[in-house]
Amino acid sequence: MARRYRGHMLIVTTNDVPGHRITAVQGEVFGLTVRSRHIGSNIGASFKALAGGELKGITELLHETRTEALNRLAAEAQQRGGNAVVAFRFETNDYGDTGGVEVCAYGTSVTVEQA
Repeated sequence: MARRYRGHMLIVTTNDVPGHRITAVQGEVFGLTVRSRHIGSNIGASFKALAGGELKGITELLHETRTEALNRLAAEAQQRGGNAVVAFRFETNDYGDTGGVEVCAYGTSVTVEQA
């Protein structure tokens, strides 16, 4: 399923966009962000982990971080002249002791037109 970001940017996990043809390839694009939780969130998450269940603060942090990475990906693709990103993926890394999380959104910027 194609999703639109920043108004008109199509972002798909597939190598093509159904109903469209790729007319130009601008190359790899990235959207990267690193965030950390505040100390209160870390303490609360530690207690919640002992009891079990969803760590809602961390879930919210990851959701916001992924959205920010996607918006940065779309902005870079647009700056390169693309109107779509194909082969989109996320990569996530945890920075252990710091409580930080890195999210990288990446794919290939392309120009597509309706077939």
